[in-house]
Amino acid sequence: MGLISNGTTVFDAGAMSLGGAMVFIKKLTASSSATVNFVHGSSGVILDSTYKEYMFTFKNIHPGTDQKSFQVNFSVDSGSNYNVTKTTTFFRAQHLEGDNALVFEYVEGDDLADATSAQNISNLCGSDSDQCVSGYFHLFNPSSTTFVKNFMSDVNSTFTGSEASAHLVMAGYCDTTSAVNGVRFQMNTGNIDAGDICLYGIV
Repeated sequence: MGLISNGTTVFDAGAMSLGGAMVFIKKLTASSSATVNFVHGSSGVILDSTYKEYMFTFKNIHPGTDQKSFQVNFSVDSGSNYNVTKTTTFFRAQHLEGDNALVFEYVEGDDLADATSAQNISNLCGSDSDQCVSGYFHLFNPSSTTFVKNFMSDVNSTFTGSEASAHLVMAGYCDTTSAVNGVRFQMNTGNIDAGDICLYGIV
C-alpha cells in the first residue's frame, strides 16, 4: 500500500520518492570553440519552466592558451545577445604544489556590480596538460518573469605559473524579470581547447 501526500506518491511498494532527481538534457563538447551555447529549443536544449533548477557540469575545461578565465553570460532573446545585467560575488581558496602560499580570500576583481559583461567562473587557468577547470554551475528558475535569476558555481582550477589548486566559488543573480533562455560559456579571450559541458534539469 502506498502513501500519498497532496496528490504525490511518497512511498510505493517499499520505494521512497523525495524528488531532486537529475534529468540529463544535453552534452556539448568543446573543440577549439570560441563559445559553448545552450539555447532553449536549439538542438534538444530545454531551458524553460520544465524545471525550476538547472545544473551544468564541467569536465576538464581546457583553455587554448595560458592564463585564461572561464566565463558565463546569459541571454533573454534566445541567443541573439548575451548581455544580461548581473551582480555577483567571488572567492577562492588556493594551495600551491610547493606546499606554501595558502590563500583564502574574496576576489574583488572577479565580481560584477550591475554589469552586463561575462562573469568569471574561474581565473587564470593554465593551458598545460595538467591544468583545467572542472565543477558545477546552478541556475535557478530561469523562466520566471517575476523574480531575478539566482545562480552559483563551484569549481576547481589549476592556476598557471604558480601551479596551484584553486577552489573557486561564485554566486550572483541576473537582474532581470525577463525569462533567461540562453547560457553561454567562454574564455575571456581565445578558445576553449577541449572539455565537456553537460546540462541537467533538477526535478
